[in-house]
Amino acid sequence: MTAAGPGLPGNLPTFSPIEGAWDADGKGPSIWDNFTHTPGSNVKDNATGDVACDSYNQLDADLNMLRALKVKAYRFSISWSRVFPTGRNSSINTRGVDYYNRLIDGLVASNIFPMVTLFHWDLPQALQDIGGWENPALIELFNSYADFCFQTFGDRVKFWMTFNEPTYQAWLGYGSGDFPPNVKDPGWAPYRIGHAVLKAHATVYHTYDEKYRQEQKGVISLSLSTHWAEPQSPGVPRDVEAADRMLQFSLGWFAHPIFRNGDYPDAMKWKVGNRSELQHLATSRLPSFTEQEKNYIRATADVFCLNTYSSRIVQHATPRLNPPSYEDDQELTEKEDSSWPSTAMNRAAPWGLRRLLNWIKEEYGDIPIYITENGVGLTDPKVEDTDRIFFHKTYINEALKAYRLDGVDLRGYSTWSLMDNFEWLNGYTVKFGLYHVDFSHVNRPRTARASARYYTEVITNNAH
Repeated sequence: MTAAGPGLPGNLPTFSPIEGAWDADGKGPSIWDNFTHTPGSNVKDNATGDVACDSYNQLDADLNMLRALKVKAYRFSISWSRVFPTGRNSSINTRGVDYYNRLIDGLVASNIFPMVTLFHWDLPQALQDIGGWENPALIELFNSYADFCFQTFGDRVKFWMTFNEPTYQAWLGYGSGDFPPNVKDPGWAPYRIGHAVLKAHATVYHTYDEKYRQEQKGVISLSLSTHWAEPQSPGVPRDVEAADRMLQFSLGWFAHPIFRNGDYPDAMKWKVGNRSELQHLATSRLPSFTEQEKNYIRATADVFCLNTYSSRIVQHATPRLNPPSYEDDQELTEKEDSSWPSTAMNRAAPWGLRRLLNWIKEEYGDIPIYITENGVGLTDPKVEDTDRIFFHKTYINEALKAYRLDGVDLRGYSTWSLMDNFEWLNGYTVKFGLYHVDFSHVNRPRTARASARYYTEVITNNAH
């Protein structure tokens, strides 16, 4: 089953901060709602997602954009607190469910394949109040929410992703503390959260497998993220090891248990274990799985979903031991590659995409791969956004090389994003959209950029 055909563009992702309507029609607050409402939250210009693109009230405009682009698939996320305001299935919000039904029905009627993410960082505040992902009860609560979504939308949704970018969820939320819930425990908490996320993902996968797959015939995975890591000196073994270690700590953290053997990569176990020992700790800061848990987690994804934007040049470094940190555990330094314009959020190094796709094939076998996010954020893009066109053209070209020349089983490519939106700590200062959104206007009018026309051409020409 493919979303957009082998190696072809046609899937535009988006996420709940396009929706706005943060407290409309019975929606409960999420941790991101409350975070952006807190003075000093470090979001640029004190921006919030309260209205954002107002997609909750602009469903027809969104569907019109997608039809005009001629996309074959559309990735979006469901806001847990819009469906379950308290995070629990005792609080089903029928008006929130109706919104997603209308969106899914509109996509299907337009022959656009829905690809749905269940969790894109916006945890219901009611669940954070009981400890969030630190509370083991979250695993079953997430499973209950996912079960409801499969039951309610799975007759039309055939492609599910449980989590989006859990590496950032764990590190930015619980390590650096930049994202809500703003926990600054860089040595311990990211690993604990990652452990819980892997168990929650596996639980949901088995629920789908046992209760819904036979009838609904869909696929389920999760969206993982990394930059490509290029060793600064390919002839220096320690730099080569450091580059691989970066990929293991970012991508392998979640991919290795799921796509390999139910356990963390050796590079993580050795580094964190050794450093924990040097810190005179009784056990490793990286938790361990039982054999039963390894068997439960292994092979809980049908396809590989990858979010990637850029490349890093990496060399070995020996950082400090105390205080312990996930970042220091990697024992590397990194810098951005390429001379991309300083107005861009991510540096362009398209060759890195081809290398990354080949690395995934070598590391995890010949599994179908979907690029679920790739794009460039510009701080002041014109309607004629030639920089973005160049970015997509070169990245798509490298993706096609991996598919046609290297034999990577690439099934689809997604650009981030359909339209400008609330970009987390960057607020509205960075624009990723093929469509410009006028956030100063009450109706949030959308305007196609040149990159939208280019993207339609690529889809129409079947990426040739």
